[in-house]
Amino acid sequence: MRDTPATGSTPLLAAAVSSAIENDSPQTPAGYRSIRNGRKSSDSAESESESQADVLDLRRSLEDDVLPETAVLGRNIGWSSAYIIIISRVIGSGIFATPGAIVSSVGSIGLSLLLWVTGAFIAWFGLAVVLEYGCMLPRSGGDKVYLEFTYRRPRFLASTLIAVQAVILGFTASNCIVFGQYVLFAMGLAPDEHRVEMRLLAIGLMTVITIIHGCFLRTGIFIQNLLGWVKIGLVVFMVISSVVVVTLGYRPEPTEGSLPFPTTWDGLWEGSVWNWGIVSTAFFKVFYSYAGLQNVNNVMNEVRDPVRTLKSASTAALFTACVLYILVNVAYFLVVPLDEIKKSGELVAALFFARVFGPTVGRIILPLAVATSAIGNVMVVSFSLARLNQEIARQGFLPFGDFLSSSKPFGAPLGGLIIHYIPSVIVISIPAKNIYSFILDVESYPAQFFILATSFGLIWLRQKRPDLDRPYKAFLPAVWARIFLTLALIAAPFVPRAGEDGAAHLLRVSYALVGMSIIIFGVLYWLFLAVLIPKWGGYRLEEAVDVLADGTTVTKLIHVPREDK
Repeated sequence: MRDTPATGSTPLLAAAVSSAIENDSPQTPAGYRSIRNGRKSSDSAESESESQADVLDLRRSLEDDVLPETAVLGRNIGWSSAYIIIISRVIGSGIFATPGAIVSSVGSIGLSLLLWVTGAFIAWFGLAVVLEYGCMLPRSGGDKVYLEFTYRRPRFLASTLIAVQAVILGFTASNCIVFGQYVLFAMGLAPDEHRVEMRLLAIGLMTVITIIHGCFLRTGIFIQNLLGWVKIGLVVFMVISSVVVVTLGYRPEPTEGSLPFPTTWDGLWEGSVWNWGIVSTAFFKVFYSYAGLQNVNNVMNEVRDPVRTLKSASTAALFTACVLYILVNVAYFLVVPLDEIKKSGELVAALFFARVFGPTVGRIILPLAVATSAIGNVMVVSFSLARLNQEIARQGFLPFGDFLSSSKPFGAPLGGLIIHYIPSVIVISIPAKNIYSFILDVESYPAQFFILATSFGLIWLRQKRPDLDRPYKAFLPAVWARIFLTLALIAAPFVPRAGEDGAAHLLRVSYALVGMSIIIFGVLYWLFLAVLIPKWGGYRLEEAVDVLADGTTVTKLIHVPREDK
């Protein structure tokens, strides 16, 4: 974590420092504004960058994070693009793939719908926290910026944990897998019988998107915006279709041995499983479907009017997702028999289309539309996480930092995309049968620790830093509710089920053990990198600022001899 420096680009900080020098004393610009200088000619710009770096080395501070900074790429994201970045991340494969697994776990329609409604409220609790942080610290990086600003001691710990989490868990595998499954389904092939082909399709998608975002910045933004609106239209189309067929008197025909659709209140809850360990696992899948409301927080340096855009676009996206999720789940239950939904795995949307539109449109055209929706999700996740990886590289915690931090040669964060691409391909290639659900759980579990840290940190900052400008304030009871629920979710996997032996319990909680091991690895990595190795080598780690050729400022860790040697 930074002790005194804060990541920043030359355009913002150099201008702020120049203003301070002219007035012969450091100043903080009033309010929220973005400062960006034009490009200079080569020789003068290079010499000026060196002098600016010298000044920045003395004056850069974590307190600079309260000021917006403009990316070297410029501010290319307006309100509609920000909304699509959020909603395309939220409405990904989750609503098309997870309802079957959720109702299969909890047993009933009533409990399944209750989890989706509760998940919306909990998503709002979480959104309130990231809105307060994002408006208070309007910088790219999301949790990285918030945790570094809040937890300054032990030094480098927050930065290291975020870096480890981003590199190891910063993959986009689940939506790539859903893409492969639905393409094979549309081709008349069973995904379970063609796993190699499914993975090749998933890896191919990840490769193409990495090339587009890494080499053609504006084209990538245009494509993901277009796919975002297609995705919203698809979900609305599903809801309208279910309403029409039910209004015309259609009811699903149960298969042999299955139960008819319940018509009473008690029937909705028949078969409910209230074990907290099971419910919590289903909650993780619901949370995954709502995940991404903070997606634009990772790219704030590229957003026009960042504070106002963040507040309105995030709230609109949450409302859109909540309404559409509830309606789509109801549509599934009205059209597809419950037993088939429970056995559907990740293909519940395909069953819905096949029943409503028949074998041609339902089994070919609309599943391809779901695959297209998955493409949109992969694009916005890659777009966002590449910026987060770039911020981590600027902090000096990754090898080849200059390359990974730079926007050269194509004016896009190609290095950050490569960091994102490698673990994604590795995870996609894992030859496990139920890899989709396991990925969701492994991604969601360690994220709870960061949710806990940001929630406690927000309350702590309210007490210790009342001077900070907060254009948005979270409702504190909602923050506390989020904290208590997060603690319950962290403990939930270890709650035993009736009649479960030790081996079965260990297998069931494997995702939690993997998630905790990643956190522990991050702590050990920090301990060796920032504490033990410097101590044994007789030096301490300090940070020095450098400016890359494209104008990006980076932090480099340097060895300073200890005075007490």
